Amino acid sequence: MFADFLKKLTDSTPETLPHEDARLALTALLVRIARSDGHFDAEERQRILAIAQRRYKLSEADAGALLEQAEQLEGEAPDTVRFTRAIKDAVAYDDRLRVIEALWQVALADGERDASEDAIIRMASNFLGVTDMDSALARQRQEKE
Repeated sequence: MFADFLKKLTDSTPETLPHEDARLALTALLVRIARSDGHFDAEERQRILAIAQRRYKLSEADAGALLEQAEQLEGEAPDTVRFTRAIKDAVAYDDRLRVIEALWQVALADGERDASEDAIIRMASNFLGVTDMDSALARQRQEKE
């Protein structure tokens, strides 16, 4: 189902993604972080839905449909390295920084920091081209909320 999308995303010269494709790719990355510790629970799902509704100004139903598509895409997407590099080439830095903030929101949704989630966020930050300092500041902002 997502073969053409993934091909476009991981092409050797990725183009800037249309808004709908970018939000799908970024939401799939949120799903990837939520699944990284082996538990994709209701709290994490609700956090992703809230992020999608707020970030993209979606209704509850539209956010649910986006999450469903993102879950499928995440399952079919290549490894995190290629996936995040492709997003980096197609999405502006400020948007990528907001993605790191959203990743921290999802990772901290259950009130615990998990080593596997930390590792994926560090790797995603690196491959998204977000500095360690910006990622740490994003985490601190999310821990305060």
